Amino acid sequence: MPNPETFACAGCYNSYNIGMKLVIRSVGNSLGVIIPKSALDDWGLGKGDVLELVGRSIRPVGRKGPSHDALDELKRRLAAAVTAHCSAREIRAHSLANLHRWREAGAWVSAYDEWQKIVESGDDGELFAAMLGRDERANRLRQSPPYVGLLPRDQVKKLNEEASA
Repeated sequence: MPNPETFACAGCYNSYNIGMKLVIRSVGNSLGVIIPKSALDDWGLGKGDVLELVGRSIRPVGRKGPSHDALDELKRRLAAAVTAHCSAREIRAHSLANLHRWREAGAWVSAYDEWQKIVESGDDGELFAAMLGRDERANRLRQSPPYVGLLPRDQVKKLNEEASA
């Protein structure tokens, strides 16, 4: 079972779940993957049940996972936990380090340009508005947060479990 800290969607395994790799194997004249029993148990599935492949996700048929609104709220709650746990200076330093590392690795998206301007501005109000705001821009920016890694794993796990309940 992948580490629950690495994902918010407990009902699906997708490209963002870093904790589990499924190896493609030969199965007769076809190819397939072996799903660990623990994952099937979590889904309440067994032999003969059906999974669906949607985009880059494999999930039980009919399970859609948390709504976009629920995921957006989870990301806002994670950001709120970061602001409660760290000073604006710590958030900026960590964010800049992540942004630098991601640029060097070629893993850059346009939201990172916006985050870089925000964290380099030194304006705490602008930083907290981006992290905690309920407007469309803040919500969009929280989809690519540069402050990941600041919370203790157990706290992230707890927030993910609460969102999945």
